[in-house]
Amino acid sequence: MPKPDARPTRFAWIVVALLVPVALLNYLDRQMLAAMKFSLMTDIPDIGSEANWGKILALFKWTYAFLGPVGGYLADRFSRRHVIAASLVVWSSITWATGQVTSYNELMFTRAVMGISEAFYIPAALALIADYHVGATRSRAVGMHQMGIYCGVIIGGFSGYVAEDPAYGWRWMFAACGLIGVFYAVPLFAILRNAPRHADETKASPAGAVGELLGNRSFRLLVLYFTLPAMAGWIVRDWMPAILKTEFGIGQGKAGVSASVYWMVAALISAVIGGWLADRWMLRTPRGRIYTSALGMVLIAVAMMGVGYSPRTQTLAVAVAFLFLFGFGWGFFDSNNMPILCQIARPDLRATGYGVMNLVSMSCGGLADWGFGVLRDLQVPLMAIFGLFASLALISVALVLMIRPVNTDAPAAP
Repeated sequence: MPKPDARPTRFAWIVVALLVPVALLNYLDRQMLAAMKFSLMTDIPDIGSEANWGKILALFKWTYAFLGPVGGYLADRFSRRHVIAASLVVWSSITWATGQVTSYNELMFTRAVMGISEAFYIPAALALIADYHVGATRSRAVGMHQMGIYCGVIIGGFSGYVAEDPAYGWRWMFAACGLIGVFYAVPLFAILRNAPRHADETKASPAGAVGELLGNRSFRLLVLYFTLPAMAGWIVRDWMPAILKTEFGIGQGKAGVSASVYWMVAALISAVIGGWLADRWMLRTPRGRIYTSALGMVLIAVAMMGVGYSPRTQTLAVAVAFLFLFGFGWGFFDSNNMPILCQIARPDLRATGYGVMNLVSMSCGGLADWGFGVLRDLQVPLMAIFGLFASLALISVALVLMIRPVNTDAPAAP
């Protein structure tokens, strides 16, 4: 392993470039379901209610959550490369199968299996990037990878138009994305390589790995910090197309684009800025990435209040403006989660650690999706709902500032 201040090799950036399309597909396959909600509910009438739709969204998150630590541990214990490629093949196959479903129960099943398969990717991918990018480029490299996620959400936002087109429809979109993912797995597996590891790394048992992580106070704080704003993020991703369509009286296609494209463009820009700022700030203080992430979280809290208030203005541009602010804060937050984890956990525990973070945040995200559907059925004002999520974001700022970073990339003393 290179020293913390070593410059990354050319292949380190090739790894990022190889994983960006995978990240794009990972989130495109998730996001387009939300953008095509009304087409699916029309074509599969036994979905029935908003609460049932919330269960579909939540089931994906719950299966994803509980398999996250397993996928992370396998990536730490064995090969990150194998975990990444296998995950891509399985979830892409399930994406294709989703386009063939004809009932609510079948859709529930495919979303559950997709959650299982996708859970293995993100911990392994971010840990592999962190293995190659040690020190001065880590936040930028993670930010570039997250740009693929944002592009996937942006493209997914346009899938509402595809679903409304009689020549294509929602089934065609799922089938096409699934086939693309299966074919891309071949060159990915052929080129991607695992990074060299510390010679003195120990391979902890599953219980030992989780026990060491949970015994770390800074890791527990990071889990909470990662979870609270993620609940708001999932509400924006999964429910915002339907909210904009209902509150502003626009079509499904326009609602999908307005709900995803603008804030994802903002996140894409801010991931680059946030990665650069965090890496530069780290030259002055080891808390540079923490400060950058906290700054983004303040922007997220303000944006959530604005999004909840925007329907009262009856102006779509107001909602879009606050979503743009949300995305700008999200890029600062999202590009620094794995780099902060790298400051508090050993290299051979990072994928497991990120899997545990996903377990907690996605479980709570599933509850947030289901609960949001229930609250909408009860006609609770949007201002009150989004105000709650804004309060959670502000609490998380205090949590991240309590984390104590250390240099975990330095080899252990003999």
